[in-house]
Amino acid sequence: MKNIKKNISLIISVFIAVPIGIIYGSQPNLLFDIQLQTIDEHNVFKAIMGLYFGFSLLWILGIFKNNLWQVAIISNFIFMLGLAFGRITSLIFDGIPSLLFVLGTLGELILGFYSFWIWKKQL
Repeated sequence: MKNIKKNISLIISVFIAVPIGIIYGSQPNLLFDIQLQTIDEHNVFKAIMGLYFGFSLLWILGIFKNNLWQVAIISNFIFMLGLAFGRITSLIFDGIPSLLFVLGTLGELILGFYSFWIWKKQL
């Protein structure tokens, strides 16, 4: 039970980040009201996909390799709180997005702060 509690934010993050990464890299119009027109636009979304996959791999390694857990959990709370910061900044300057993105912001805050709390607790 202790291991699940320690890793739950990493596990949840992987199960969310991998599908979102796939959508960003292959069909961003499923989440966004956009149509990518140029190779450069496609390239940006594929790069975002790569970031999501890269961090997911680090989180998976942290779940299974104890010596990588601390790096994984730190990267998780920085990743999630960084996304939340960007979304909150957009809320302030751009207005309220769709419900999906409001819920995403709440989820990122919860995962980010939980990961931070678990990390501090393990020190």
